[in-house]
Amino acid sequence: MQQLATAWRAMVLDRDSDADVRDLPGIAVRWADCRFVFWNAITLTQEAGVDAATLEKRLGQAADIMRSKRQPGFLWLFEDLLAADAHTALEEAVDRAGLAHAFPGTGMAGDLLPVPDPHHPELVFERVVTDEQLLAYADLNARAYGFPPEDCRDGIAGSALWKEGVYACLALRDGDPVACAATVEAAGRLFVVLVATDPDWQRRGYGEAVTRKALHEGGRAAGLSRATLHATVAGAPVYPRIGFEPNSPMHFYRLKAEREARQ
Repeated sequence: MQQLATAWRAMVLDRDSDADVRDLPGIAVRWADCRFVFWNAITLTQEAGVDAATLEKRLGQAADIMRSKRQPGFLWLFEDLLAADAHTALEEAVDRAGLAHAFPGTGMAGDLLPVPDPHHPELVFERVVTDEQLLAYADLNARAYGFPPEDCRDGIAGSALWKEGVYACLALRDGDPVACAATVEAAGRLFVVLVATDPDWQRRGYGEAVTRKALHEGGRAAGLSRATLHATVAGAPVYPRIGFEPNSPMHFYRLKAEREARQ
């Protein structure tokens, strides 16, 4: 949760210097209001032991903020922060707030750095340093997550941060980008972001290889020992092979009306 709040501050302000970046009681708002849905985020930030009454209040506040925005986004909820009564009340509290479950995730971390420079017989790795490479990175995420390419390009196209402060890497097969991963320093940790593999080239070890490359490059530059990430269901089996350990189930919620409009 702390890694999300720290890293997303930089990512969101990179898109819009006037973005909604606020730390409210128990809530962190990191909302660029851009077309790339992952840059529109809210998370509950109270430490472990959030009770049912507090959960109900925070979910309502988060939903109200989300309704005030032009672009859709997600509420990121870390399940291990909830007390037992809040666990029991979660589903009904989410419904009353007007939210709907979008997809699950898993928070992971590990003291795994440094990571050796990886080798894959079918891949060549490049660090993203040009606008053309940034667009290729965005388009890989669009194909992997099923987003319109324009939405993902709105997330990182033209970014100086992603070419300088983020260690973003492309994996190329026969000259074509097939996978990508990035790391960024956040509060003494190396945070892994936006890992994606082209659906036509999945289950070949490409995502793991390029994640290792991003960890190698970022870890070598930052001199850190610990790395963190938020894994999707598809990525969750990959990261333990690198040395990450699951530490909290996560849930992503969107406004209920947004989900129903898409059905």
